Amino acid sequence: MISKLNLEDILFLDIETVPETRHFSELDKVKQDLWELKSKYQRADISAEDFYERAGIWAEFGKIVCISVGYFKFQGDIRTFRVTSFYGDEVKILNDFKNLVISHFSQTKHLLCAHNGKEFDFPYIARRMIIHNIELPYKLNLFGKKPWEVPHLDTMDLWKFGDYKNYTSLKLLTNVLGIPSPKDDIDGSEVCRVYYEDNDVDRIVIYCEKDTIAVAQIFLRLRGDSILDHSEIKHI
Repeated sequence: MISKLNLEDILFLDIETVPETRHFSELDKVKQDLWELKSKYQRADISAEDFYERAGIWAEFGKIVCISVGYFKFQGDIRTFRVTSFYGDEVKILNDFKNLVISHFSQTKHLLCAHNGKEFDFPYIARRMIIHNIELPYKLNLFGKKPWEVPHLDTMDLWKFGDYKNYTSLKLLTNVLGIPSPKDDIDGSEVCRVYYEDNDVDRIVIYCEKDTIAVAQIFLRLRGDSILDHSEIKHI
C-alpha cells in the first residue's frame, strides 16, 4: 500500500531530453544511417532528417539537458516539498544526480518516482550514464534484481491498476485529479526548439521542475493525501 510509504524516503524526478546534435546533418554518416533505420516505423512517410527533431526520446540519439528532483521534509506538522535541478553539461548533470542519490537516497527504504519513469526516465538516465562511462548507482542498476526488488515507483503505472494497455499522460492525469497543470508554458515537443533555437535553458528548468512537482502531487492524490499548497513548495 503506497499510503504506508514514508514520503521522505521517495525522490521524485523528471528529465528533459533533446537530440544529441541540433541538426541531422551534424551526425556522421554511420549515425545518420542508424537513425534512419531506428526511426523508419515511427516516421512513416517523413524523412529521417525531418523526423530527427524527435530523436531526443531515444537515449542512443539524444541527451539529457535537465534532471529536476523533489523530496518531502516534515518538521512536526509542517510539510515542505523541496525542488532542485541539475542542468548544463550532460556528464555533470548525470554525476550530480548520481551523487545526490548515493548520498541521500541509497538505503534500502529509498525509492525513485517518476511519471512513466519505468519506460522512460529511469532507463534513459541509466543508458546515458553507461554511454558516458559513469558507473550506475545501485538505485538504477537493475541487473539481477527481481521485480519486487526494483526500487522504482511510477505514477502512470500506479494509475493503470493492472490495465497495461492504458497510457495516461501527465497532463491528462493532473487534469482529471484536479491538480494545477504543469503544461502552462511549453510541453515536451517544444523542448528541442527552446534548447537549440532559443537557447533558453532556464525555461526548460522551470518546465521540468513543474513536472516533478506534478508527479509528487499525483502521488499524494493516489494516497488520499491533500495536494501541496504553493507555500509548501521550496525551490533550492
